[in-house]
Amino acid sequence: MTPDRTLGEIGEFATIHQVVRGRRQPAAVELGPGDDAAVVAAGDGRVLVSTDMLVEGRHFRLDWSTPHDVGRKAIAQNAADIEAMGGHPTAFVVGFGAPAHTSARHVNALADGMWAEAERVGAGIAGGDLVDCPQWVVSVTVLGDLDGRAPVLRSGARPGSAVAVVGELGYSAAGYTLWRKDVQMFDDLRRRHLVPQPPYGQGLAAAEAGAQAMIDVSDGLVGDLRHIAQASGVGIDLATDALAADHDALVAAGEAVDTDPWSWVLGGGEDHALLAAFTGPVPPGWRVIGRVLDGPARVLIDGKEWQGYAGWEAFSPADN
Repeated sequence: MTPDRTLGEIGEFATIHQVVRGRRQPAAVELGPGDDAAVVAAGDGRVLVSTDMLVEGRHFRLDWSTPHDVGRKAIAQNAADIEAMGGHPTAFVVGFGAPAHTSARHVNALADGMWAEAERVGAGIAGGDLVDCPQWVVSVTVLGDLDGRAPVLRSGARPGSAVAVVGELGYSAAGYTLWRKDVQMFDDLRRRHLVPQPPYGQGLAAAEAGAQAMIDVSDGLVGDLRHIAQASGVGIDLATDALAADHDALVAAGEAVDTDPWSWVLGGGEDHALLAAFTGPVPPGWRVIGRVLDGPARVLIDGKEWQGYAGWEAFSPADN
């Protein structure tokens, strides 16, 4: 059996060669890794750009997630940002930091997970960087294309519009609690925390249906809708009746860990469902969960202020 070599033994450039060789790029990536910069086509003449980081111990744990899981999650959460603008991802650029003693096998698994998720959205990994670091850090920049459409911003919601969602809510937060409390049940929820399932293609569907404003649920339903409310200068009123399916799907898990499922549905993030405001019919697969009100900017639940956990903030003491 070939011994498992480390990054320190193999070296930076040989490791990069290992993780990029044999990969097939989509047509949008005209030149991938190997030169000082990649070349990515921008047929629209504009490029959507977003970036996000995953830090070991803060955003993932390697005793819960496999490296393949981490790779998929890193790509998925960035792809969701492009979906939320009404575009489609074309290419990803990845920066990865890890200790020199990290197994090359684990790095290859991380890369495999990234490529698997990128291929799901028809995008490629155009390049990146590899550095020595005390812990794993994965930084991903995603490029996207609008295909001639206007971007769907957070600031376009208007009173009288319907608020709709596509995708499940609260599943990742429930999974996180199950992992943290070491509950060896509800495998689907535990899995959904490790690898999110953004509703790929639905951002485009929303844009084509005339979405006024859109955002992905990365921080929490209430917290992310507050971003739309503040950017648009409107109020938003959510109906718990319309969220009953999400709540009911989490009741058994909530009982197992003594947690109110509404805290997951309304405050849990990392599901990467999409939220949007529409003046007309919503696209197939979307469900109306609330309505847009006149200002001031606020989010109500059944007409009342929500007093519970509203969502993740990177430097909030409650999240540390």
